[in-house]
Amino acid sequence: MDTNFNLFIGEKLIKTPIAVACMAGITDGAYIRNVAEHIGLGIIGGYAIDDLTIQAARALSDQGREEFLPRNVVEDIKGQVALIEASGVVPVVNIRASESGSLAALAQELDNSIVYEIDAHCRQQPMIDARSGEFLLHHPEVLIAYVQALKISGVLVSVKIRAGVASDDVELSRLLWKAGADILHIDLMDYGYSYLKKIRDASPIFIIANNSINTFEKAKDMFAHGADMISLARKSDSETLSSLRAQIAQYTKEHGWYNAPKQLCRGGDIRSLAFCCMPVKPCPLLPTLEKYKISPQEFVSMKMEAVKGTPLEQGANTCFGSLAYCCKDSTPCMFRDATLRQAGLKKSTYMDLKREVSKKLLKKIFS
Repeated sequence: MDTNFNLFIGEKLIKTPIAVACMAGITDGAYIRNVAEHIGLGIIGGYAIDDLTIQAARALSDQGREEFLPRNVVEDIKGQVALIEASGVVPVVNIRASESGSLAALAQELDNSIVYEIDAHCRQQPMIDARSGEFLLHHPEVLIAYVQALKISGVLVSVKIRAGVASDDVELSRLLWKAGADILHIDLMDYGYSYLKKIRDASPIFIIANNSINTFEKAKDMFAHGADMISLARKSDSETLSSLRAQIAQYTKEHGWYNAPKQLCRGGDIRSLAFCCMPVKPCPLLPTLEKYKISPQEFVSMKMEAVKGTPLEQGANTCFGSLAYCCKDSTPCMFRDATLRQAGLKKSTYMDLKREVSKKLLKKIFS
């Protein structure tokens, strides 16, 4: 089922919002190739790339962990990436490093066709002792330096974290975004979508939600609270991935904006400002605007600027005279629906336009 999700990371087009997350010693290029028709990102690794992390990987291997220990890391990554690219999937390489210079050196030997994922997720003690994995969550200044070293090399950067380890995941997400990280890949553990919403509200960074998201309902919850993509590891079999892809595609065909948030008054994240009406009565909109230091008048101006020149300017017979202030397609509204029919707009198109409004609002808020 070919569906246009209009999903980009940098300039890379992602064909579907499903990724396979790396499992040490298991997920390689061949693994990704075998499930390629169902996914948009293939994350391989984690690769130990310098002396300290390679020593840690050897120690883990001696303990029975199947870690990646290729003789030539660069050549092995190149070979694995070639397999992934040939399958039409965007390759992501999960990397374990003990210093920023190792990351910069690797980026020089490879190229910008891949996404570099810094592993701040591994909780094995040898990797932590090697200044990798969860060490970075307890020392965010080191993690920021790692991100900056890669960004100076001109590549796309993902950071894989485990929720609840850093002292403040929300602040960490803001710091990573400001440092230039393109993706935040979050193992949510048992925290769930309410935790994800807090991170989504902190910055516009691209978010991949991970951990036990193996049904459409779970995926939909993540999408509705801020995830741009979901990733699977142990349940990344063809049957599960195929089912997820088909259901997400069908939902998108019917509703347009595939990861549309809940409305703000129903617990939606910052993106749901696209659905809010004029700030004329007590509701969750007013404290949200205050939180982001936006006056009601500024919000009205931002909304009207965002819809200028689009069909959402229309709607004289809607509650506030413009589709800019109309709610989500799943909420019944005779005035909105009559305006859409008159304009010849499908609800899915309406939702896609709302997505663009959301992007413009977030760009303004976080600029």
